[in-house]
Amino acid sequence: MLSVVIPVLNGLPGLSAAIGAVVDLADEIVVVDGGSTDGSPAAAAALGARVVAAPRGRGMQLAAGASAARGDWLLFLHADTALSPGWRAAADRHMQDAAAAAGYFRLAFDEASSPARRTAMAAGWRARALGLPYGDQGLLIARGLYEAVGGYREIPLMEDVDIVRRIGRRRLRPLDAVATTSAARYRRDGWTRRSLRNLGCLALYFAGVAPERIARLYG
Repeated sequence: MLSVVIPVLNGLPGLSAAIGAVVDLADEIVVVDGGSTDGSPAAAAALGARVVAAPRGRGMQLAAGASAARGDWLLFLHADTALSPGWRAAADRHMQDAAAAAGYFRLAFDEASSPARRTAMAAGWRARALGLPYGDQGLLIARGLYEAVGGYREIPLMEDVDIVRRIGRRRLRPLDAVATTSAARYRRDGWTRRSLRNLGCLALYFAGVAPERIARLYG
């Protein structure tokens, strides 16, 4: 059984696409709301998801979603990320052959500009070479492995880097499907500025700065 877990906080603009891409093929969808005021919980329920509440913060919400989900496989997605057709076949191949590894999707953005393509290519390199896929690439993981590495920690940011470091590069596998995520933050801040901010947050995390402090810089 495959459970899809989606944390949301005022994510209505992308939520329909995120749920719509998986609703017919997932065995269960759990949307974890962190206190939305834009109607996200009602929209998720109307689309067929089970909605649970959790304290605000992706780490807290993802941990709560994993606890609430019934599946023996878990697929964690962001609320502004939509998977491409064929994602379930790619997931099934992984679930049949790689129970001791976690999978992630190729990243794309919802615009076709050169900066978007370059940023997506850099994310692919980071995931392959450094074993650091981010949360907007999704994470497919057997519950047994998820629990063995300690699951998502209840931190407001860097929860994706934190868990993949515990999984380890040798237990991460690329999946043959695409996760298309919103470029809204890049359009708002500029591609170079947002990329540098993300890199700075990663550097601070590796330097030992608390995720709570980094979250205030992330924006």
